[in-house]
Amino acid sequence: MTAIRPKATLRSCLAAAVFGLGLAATPVAALAESWDMPTPYPDTNLHTVTVRQFAADVKAATGGKIDITVHSNGSLVKHPEIKRAVQSGQAQLGEVLVSSWGNEDPLFNLDTVPFLASDFASSRKLYEASKPYLEKKLERQRLKLLYSIPWPPQGLYVKEEIGSIDALKGQKFRAYNPATTRIAELAGAVPTKIEAAEVAQAFGTGIVTAMITSAATGVDSKAWDFVKVYYDVQAWLPRNMVFVSSEVWKGLDADAQKAITEAAAKAEAAGWVEWEKKTSELNKTLADNGVKVLPPSEKLKSGFVAIGKTMTDEWMKAAGADGAAIIEAFRK
Repeated sequence: MTAIRPKATLRSCLAAAVFGLGLAATPVAALAESWDMPTPYPDTNLHTVTVRQFAADVKAATGGKIDITVHSNGSLVKHPEIKRAVQSGQAQLGEVLVSSWGNEDPLFNLDTVPFLASDFASSRKLYEASKPYLEKKLERQRLKLLYSIPWPPQGLYVKEEIGSIDALKGQKFRAYNPATTRIAELAGAVPTKIEAAEVAQAFGTGIVTAMITSAATGVDSKAWDFVKVYYDVQAWLPRNMVFVSSEVWKGLDADAQKAITEAAAKAEAAGWVEWEKKTSELNKTLADNGVKVLPPSEKLKSGFVAIGKTMTDEWMKAAGADGAAIIEAFRK
């Protein structure tokens, strides 16, 4: 019997401990939160590096009360489902390419209108002009914008050198948003939806033969394995956005909201600076690995400029009064 008593006592102690924890469960949960954050890109990508630093800054600023787990490279939720996952409560916050949702609203397509804003300074000006409209749009979708940063200027990847846009006719053109689909159509190419993580396989199997994307995606996918030429056409600077569920945000106290807002502002400022610095490095990485990094010929550039004018007119017509107000503010 003496061997049983310690066990009985231990069970009693455990039961009391569990009971005590149960009484304290609600306030403890209110103080400490573990958040999931799905993102589309690999850990080496600067967007993911920025996100991880943002998560670390939030944890430090809140004293560990908000601990964000970053699920990179589509490991938790694939890119096309990230926005819905946050809206539906499957994740607390996430990162997406803004223009991936261009079919929902022209506003999401703004930063991919070719040659409207084709350097970092003009892209930042366009973002500031459109930011209030973007915030309101996301609010209606139960999301709160935290920050938005660009990719490097977009260039053209092809297997061989080309002299004009006519050479893209009939080519299988990688499309990753409505804008790149429209570019393919206007160039006479065949648009094919391919996410960034699938680029190398798509080229390797012949599903696509050309694409417009950043030098960053080219490096991430080791473009030198499947193309020979990169034309630095600097067509536009697409942006990513990081957002949090509005319901989650409303449940935070003022101190936590302030900490996250400040961490987001820091991430946004750093992201714009670092991507601009990194662009030339990425072009060099492509060249060092055997890709010809070339400026577009006048004929090739004029072809893209013509497409850009058509798409700007189409965008302004689709965006209506808000679109006109954004473009007016941008062009001041």
